[in-house]
Amino acid sequence: MSSQTGNGKWGSPSGRGVNPGSELEQLIEQGQERLKQVMPDGSSSKVIVIVVVALLIGAWTAYYTVPSDSVAVVQRFGKYVKEVQPGLHFKLPLGIDTATIVPVKRQLKQEFGFTTPGASDPYQSPVAGKRETEMVTGDLNAALVEWVVQYRISDPVKFLFEVREPGATLRYVSESVMREVVGDRTVDEVITIGRQEIESEALTKMQALSTKYAMGISIDQVQLKNINPPEPVQESFNEVNQAQQEKEKLINEARRDYNKVIPLAEGEKDQRIREADGYRLKRINEAEGDVARFSALLVEYTKAPEVTRRRIYVETLQAVLPGIRSKIIVDDQTNNILPLMNLNAANGEQP
Repeated sequence: MSSQTGNGKWGSPSGRGVNPGSELEQLIEQGQERLKQVMPDGSSSKVIVIVVVALLIGAWTAYYTVPSDSVAVVQRFGKYVKEVQPGLHFKLPLGIDTATIVPVKRQLKQEFGFTTPGASDPYQSPVAGKRETEMVTGDLNAALVEWVVQYRISDPVKFLFEVREPGATLRYVSESVMREVVGDRTVDEVITIGRQEIESEALTKMQALSTKYAMGISIDQVQLKNINPPEPVQESFNEVNQAQQEKEKLINEARRDYNKVIPLAEGEKDQRIREADGYRLKRINEAEGDVARFSALLVEYTKAPEVTRRRIYVETLQAVLPGIRSKIIVDDQTNNILPLMNLNAANGEQP
C-alpha cells in the first residue's frame, strides 16, 4: 500500500496535472499510515468503523419532527431550553439535547367506570375498576357514577415540570371533585334532574384545582355517562324511576289536553262577546236611525198634515201590496157582490 502511495495509480505526488483526484487519495493513505504507526496492531479499521458509526448516530439523533398538533419541549442536559413549534428541527446529538413531544392541540380524556378499547394513555382508563364509581349521595344513599373528563394541555412546561404525574393527579382531582359534588345532592337528583348542574359545577371546581396546582391543563368538558344504584337495590330503583316517568307522562298529557281545551273555550268566549257587541251596536244604530226618520217625518207632518198623511198612506200601500198574492178592490158604493171560490188557488196555481 506504501508503494501505491509513493507512485500512485495516476503517477507521483508531484503529478497533479495528470490526475487532480490523486491528492485526496494520497491524503487518505497518509492518514492510514499515521494510524498504523500509532496503532501498529492493525486496529485502524476498527477505529474508522467506530468513528463512522458515531457520526451516523449523531446525525440520526440530531434532527426530529414535531407533529402539527403538538409542540416540542427541548432540554439541554436536563435543563429547559425552549419550546419548538411543529415542523422539522435540529438539536445537539448524542443525548445532549432531548425533545419531548407534547400534544397541545389534541383533546385528551379520562374515563371513570368504563374503558374504551385501544386507549394508549395509561391514565385514560380506570385504575381501581368500579371502586372509583361508588359514591354516597347527600341523603346517605349509594350510586354508581360513570363520567368522562375531556381536557387539553394548555402549558407544556408546567405539564412536564411542575407536577410529577399530571395525568394521575388529574385523575385524583376528578374523583375527589365528583365525590364532593355528588355528596351534596340526593340520589334522585343525581339520577334524574341534577345531571347538568353536576356537570357544570364539577367542571368549574376541576378547573380551579388544576390552576391552583399549576398542572398546565385546561378542562374542556365533564360529561356524566351511566348513573345507576347499587346492584342489590337496582330493580327497586328501576321501578321507582318507571313510576316517576309514568307520573310525568300523565302530567304532560293533562297539560296537553288543558292547553287544547282552554284556548278553544277562550276563543269561543271572545267570539260570543264580539257577536253580542256587534248586535248591540246594530240595534242602537237602527233605533237611532228610526228616531231620526220619525223626527224628520214629524217636522213635515207639522208643516202639511193632510199631504203628509196621504203620502204615508201611499208609501205603506207600496210596501205592503207587492207581498199580497190575491187582491180584491171593491167600490164603497157596490152592493150584493157574490164571492166566488178560487179553484185555481186550491190547485196551487197562481190566480
